[in-house]
Amino acid sequence: MYVEGIRNARRFMSALRSAARIKPIILLKAGRHEAGAAATAMHSGMAAVSDTVFDAAVRRAGVVRVQNVGQLFYAAKALASKFRPLGNRLAIITNGGGPGAMAADRAGDMGIPLAELSNETMAVLNKEMPTNWSHSNPIDIGGDATPERYRDAIMAVTHDPNVDSTLVMLSPQAMTDPLAVAQAIIEVADKLNRSLICCWMGEDQVREARNLLENAGIPAFRMPETAIELFHHISKYYRNQKLLLQTPEPTRQHGRPEAEGAKMLIEALLAERRKVLSEMESKAILRAFKVPVAQTMVARTATEALLLAEQIGFPIAMKVDSPDLPHKSDAGGVRLNITNAPAVRNAYHDIIDTVQKRHPSAKINGVSIEPFLSRPNGREVMIGVFRDPIFGPVITFGAGGFDVEIFSDRSVALPPLNEFLAKDLIDSTRASLILDQFHNMPPVDRAALKEVLLCISEMVCELPWIQELDLNPLIVDENGAIAADARIVIDHAANASGDRYAHMSIYPYPVHLVQEWQMNDGKVVTIRPIRPEDADMEQEFVKNMSDESRYYRFMDTLRELTQTMLVRFTQIDYDREMALVATISKAVDDNVDDVDPIELQIGVARYVVNPDGESVEFALAVGDDWQKCGVGRKLMTALIECARMKGYRAVVGDVLSTNSKMFRLMSSLGFTIHPHPDDTAVKRVVKPLTG
Repeated sequence: MYVEGIRNARRFMSALRSAARIKPIILLKAGRHEAGAAATAMHSGMAAVSDTVFDAAVRRAGVVRVQNVGQLFYAAKALASKFRPLGNRLAIITNGGGPGAMAADRAGDMGIPLAELSNETMAVLNKEMPTNWSHSNPIDIGGDATPERYRDAIMAVTHDPNVDSTLVMLSPQAMTDPLAVAQAIIEVADKLNRSLICCWMGEDQVREARNLLENAGIPAFRMPETAIELFHHISKYYRNQKLLLQTPEPTRQHGRPEAEGAKMLIEALLAERRKVLSEMESKAILRAFKVPVAQTMVARTATEALLLAEQIGFPIAMKVDSPDLPHKSDAGGVRLNITNAPAVRNAYHDIIDTVQKRHPSAKINGVSIEPFLSRPNGREVMIGVFRDPIFGPVITFGAGGFDVEIFSDRSVALPPLNEFLAKDLIDSTRASLILDQFHNMPPVDRAALKEVLLCISEMVCELPWIQELDLNPLIVDENGAIAADARIVIDHAANASGDRYAHMSIYPYPVHLVQEWQMNDGKVVTIRPIRPEDADMEQEFVKNMSDESRYYRFMDTLRELTQTMLVRFTQIDYDREMALVATISKAVDDNVDDVDPIELQIGVARYVVNPDGESVEFALAVGDDWQKCGVGRKLMTALIECARMKGYRAVVGDVLSTNSKMFRLMSSLGFTIHPHPDDTAVKRVVKPLTG
């Protein structure tokens, strides 16, 4: 793909994620910098997209992004080969110290860690290599390296648990046989349990060897920088595919009265034409979504400050309360570790006087009083939210306190998040390094930090009015996390479609569609949208169908789903398609009480959007033992309602002319039956959803 701009983020992400589940997508975007963005705007007429946000979006879509046309074609070639990196820890084997150092430098530029060789691997290399080998990674095996020496080095590192992939380099020298080395590598390639990539430097002397490697499905390049860049992009692609598989729910505790209270507060503030919340109001919203915050109350006089300080208990922190001052410290509006009543009175007057002198036009509501958080092992981090004009709400994480301005160290992600995505967001920053054991401080409670990110994700999903949010600093240590300061800015939400998640570019798992239904015999059936982890259950369901039922469903004699079909059926995009499965709980062993029951699929109904964008095509299958029990009717009724809520005009389907049971069901649901325009063996059923 070549991209300049995006008009509709939801449609773009929906299409991109749907396609990326079936085929690898390599994407090149122009306009990464200001001059390029101006040129693309002139060419396409589309507004510039934040490159940081765009990068986060395509990562979440499981796409590999490259920077130039050369990388575009190299990545395509590598993805078409056997190259499948398991991770990004790289071992470099070379017959030249200079080329090895060049490759190591480029790896450092791109954040690729060179694998630390295990003691066992070092022992094998010491035994097999000449005494003057490099004794480190890059593994320089000498300018006179023979094919056998290359083979032994490759076999040694491929069993190292610290190595994910291997780059084998050859620079033509007087005692080197490039073709023989290539043949030796091809002979052992199928025995390796690690990915292999080659760099044969030069032209005429190595051309035949390079072609030999490529014909064997081993990527081979001329320059070490090209090979390293390719490895970076492809290993990132397979990491991004794990992000694509994540289907987080918008919230984990549904219908909480606290969340409803937060919505009411925001709507009341907007009715007052207020957009910037006070710290006390901001923390009330956060507390409704279970974010741990320091208790805060606002004093409008020095006497009120004294009363509140006594109520909260010393020591306290005092901060100016003003909607016009997002950075209170810069305005001179913060006093910390106040330990007695006289200091409270002095601090109150000092804060008011200082802020009025520096910012005479700022509106001052008073001074907030809160406990002074003394955490000797605490690290200050920042969690933020902003509303991107194209992609909607974006969650940020990075270093907090004053460090956020100095280091500009932050990562971004599109909501919704789950634990896997929250961990990825944290690990993508340099700030994550100080969260582990650091000097004499113990490691922080990462679970508590991830929990705060998940709570913020829920808040962003459920409150489309949020335009900005700052938790800075969020103090985290071995005992948990707590927000010392908070600021929220709200605005009216563009939600005219009636879709509760219209403000988000990635549609969350539609948990509001989950329902339970009791059959006549008392069995409880759960009807819910399908998930990627349902692949085994879906495969088993199809295998257990009778030949006739499978033929009616697929119009083919297949016995089981191919891997491509399985991915296509279970890894769906809930915005442009829907698949509802009917499941029951079944005990693994009726004689064992403490074994959790398994989920058994008994039916599935799905639709995909037709090319006209106005109608959907459905498919329905019910297990043979569960037919004539109302399962098909219940699934179709739920599916039709999903299509209606999305605004589609009609539901259509193709049914084999001999499938009389399906025709009876369709007629009872209000479908009309028509001849198929192209096939006399099939009839088309249609149900209008409007008018």
